[in-house]
Amino acid sequence: MKINQFAIAPTTLADEKKELQQIQFVRQSDLQLTPHRFLRRLLQQSFPEVTSHEAADSKIANLLAADHLDALSLTQMSDDIKPLHIDNLILQLLGFEAGRDFQIDAPEKITSKVNLPEFDHEALANDDLIHAWYQLLITHTTTGQTFLDQLAGRGYYHRLKNLPKPLFFNGKAQPVFDTSRLIHEVVYVESSQDSDHDGLRDLLKAEITRPAESNRQPVPVLYTASPYNQGTNDADGDALTHNVNVPLTEKPATANTLSGKRSVQAKVPDPRVVDSRTQQADEGFGNTFDYSLNDYFLARGFAVVYAAGIGTKESDGLRTTGDPAETTSTTAIIDWLNGKRTAFTNRTANVAIDATWSNRHVAMTGRSYLGTLATAAATTGVDGLKTIICEAGISSWYDYYRENGLVIAPGGFPGEDADVLAEETFSRQQQAGDYDRIKNKWQQQLTAIKNGQDRSTGNYNDFWDARNYRKNAKKIKADVMIVHGLNDWNVKPRNAEKLWRAIHDLPINHKIILHQGPHIYINNFRSLDFTDMVNLWLSHELYDLDNHAEKILPDVLIQDNTSAENWQAYPDWGDPANKTTQYHLTPNSLSTDTSSQETVQFNDQLDKSTFQLYAKDNGRWQRDLVKPSSPLQGHRQLFQASAQTNELVIDGCPILHLDAASDQSIGLVSAELVDSGEFTRLNPLPTTLARQAMALGNHFRKEDLREYELAKKETSYQLISKAHMNLQNRHALTQVDPITPGQTYSIKLELQPTHYRLAAGHQLGLIVYATDFGMTVRGNQNITYTLSLANSWLELPHL
Repeated sequence: MKINQFAIAPTTLADEKKELQQIQFVRQSDLQLTPHRFLRRLLQQSFPEVTSHEAADSKIANLLAADHLDALSLTQMSDDIKPLHIDNLILQLLGFEAGRDFQIDAPEKITSKVNLPEFDHEALANDDLIHAWYQLLITHTTTGQTFLDQLAGRGYYHRLKNLPKPLFFNGKAQPVFDTSRLIHEVVYVESSQDSDHDGLRDLLKAEITRPAESNRQPVPVLYTASPYNQGTNDADGDALTHNVNVPLTEKPATANTLSGKRSVQAKVPDPRVVDSRTQQADEGFGNTFDYSLNDYFLARGFAVVYAAGIGTKESDGLRTTGDPAETTSTTAIIDWLNGKRTAFTNRTANVAIDATWSNRHVAMTGRSYLGTLATAAATTGVDGLKTIICEAGISSWYDYYRENGLVIAPGGFPGEDADVLAEETFSRQQQAGDYDRIKNKWQQQLTAIKNGQDRSTGNYNDFWDARNYRKNAKKIKADVMIVHGLNDWNVKPRNAEKLWRAIHDLPINHKIILHQGPHIYINNFRSLDFTDMVNLWLSHELYDLDNHAEKILPDVLIQDNTSAENWQAYPDWGDPANKTTQYHLTPNSLSTDTSSQETVQFNDQLDKSTFQLYAKDNGRWQRDLVKPSSPLQGHRQLFQASAQTNELVIDGCPILHLDAASDQSIGLVSAELVDSGEFTRLNPLPTTLARQAMALGNHFRKEDLREYELAKKETSYQLISKAHMNLQNRHALTQVDPITPGQTYSIKLELQPTHYRLAAGHQLGLIVYATDFGMTVRGNQNITYTLSLANSWLELPHL
């Protein structure tokens, strides 16, 4: 086990004394005690479950300070307190087991896992103990939280009186707010739109959970725009899912797939007349938990707001899947929290209610669609939005459902498209009375989305251009934290990388964290203090605490792919100035020094039984694609480099330069970059180490502890990156050209961005093929592709 902590704020001894007194861990009078009595006091404070000194002493006696010397005996003797004693006590309090995780006679040997306090003398005084215990409190335990957070979950703050609220320790908000008295209320925010064309502005339901203390003192807000929050129509979405076993068809040639027309803004109805005002909500809701990171902050003096947006249950409007109307409904909630928009206590009485409990500092959080809407809101420059924490968010919907002129499925969901997602999230239909009034308009809307998404061509058209948030990146005023999985084939890494590059030179603070997972949350990983990082960040952003979060947190943090629990900080990701190496494509190989004048071919049509097998089992197809010998021989070309003599850190977007020809007037090219060889690699998904091990507050919600571990068995390959292109879009995304059968065309195919450590002994492999059973249409067409290798090479960016 290795503990990586990036959110520790540097302190002086004076800072440590002051903060320990602020949280009542140390009293001023304690500083006058002898070191032995002071140590006993510190140890007693480390067991908040007990209410008597006698009970605490029995706990202390179970700790070993040295061979044959327990901690209680140490506090009762006159011999010097030594660094060895403190190291042993700290390790045990953090959850490490003596004799198994470390040796009592040499605790310092565990320093590779834990940052133990360092002393340059043997006899420790009170100031040394102050520093040691401060370090202990901010260090992570074996269950993935700081020792102080663990103490808080065991009731430390609950037993204290007269604590300031909010309270900060080492630059991070502490759980001193009473989660047993949380207020749950519903309001209906009036948006400046009429997306269902009923002549009234859309009302948007917002569910608020906030500390009771916010009635006296305003608190900041974590806002999650979640279209799933009010329920989903999974069966209806499944029924609408498109058949992908259809042929690739020829597209009409066009110089520009965009019309150049500006959308006409419909006249917005006048706002509702406010009849009266109140500070008391009419409606509440059950104590529901969604994102555990949000829940963590409820005890730390933050309110949490969820809103599902237009076209969801108990809100007005129609779903649109990512267009400006959806963005408008997202920012409407921020406007209300910022005192710039009206909300009502219910949908019929015009009784307005203000967010008097909000300090008008808002952060947006969430993963996938939720993180997507955070990005969308940020690109409007809306006032009051101080930061977004965008996890696995889409920055352009074209990059989610399309690629280079092709219909592309998000990984794991062949046949999903914008209309399917709209249907799944249109939860208004779950209320029969409401749906009866709106269903005709909804069917018209679905038809409009289906037509606009244009599955017949895969072109970048006006529909997709309206859903490209990166066009407005320069409007972003909020600080940005991006979190993304390098193995996320649902919301692919290009969405994060293109956003990262778009904001790179803006006058805002921006951070990015890249993990080795797919489409997942990472706030419960043992090896990374992600929650502490977010706490440091939000305490600065929303409480205006001068904790230097923008300097302490690394700009780029990446989880290593070759070893478990290894995170590294970097100055940038995908820097265009990175070095590059050219690999020439030669028959069956990649070479950095020799090129080939030969041509190679593959045919895209499989026999019926093999096609049906792969259509049902995309995983089997992927495994066979990489194997040198498989039913896909002759249906793809495999190029493999020699084994690495030294490690190579790929960083950025690999680019495949390829001379290719199709013997038909249609064609597509796909490519995968793989790490080949029988080696031990990380598991594809994190392991649950302990159930309900992380307390988010006192007698409050708990979270499982998870971590990425090395697999017990060797695997033959690891996917690094991939890409797809319609050969008719070989010149530009918005340009469609005809294909002359047999004519060779030069294409430039940018693969998904990555950061990948190719270790010594591993082999880099490139696979060129056509149909991707997990992502493209699957026409099983008799198309033969010819690759001319003389002018074909892989451009690999690396550190």
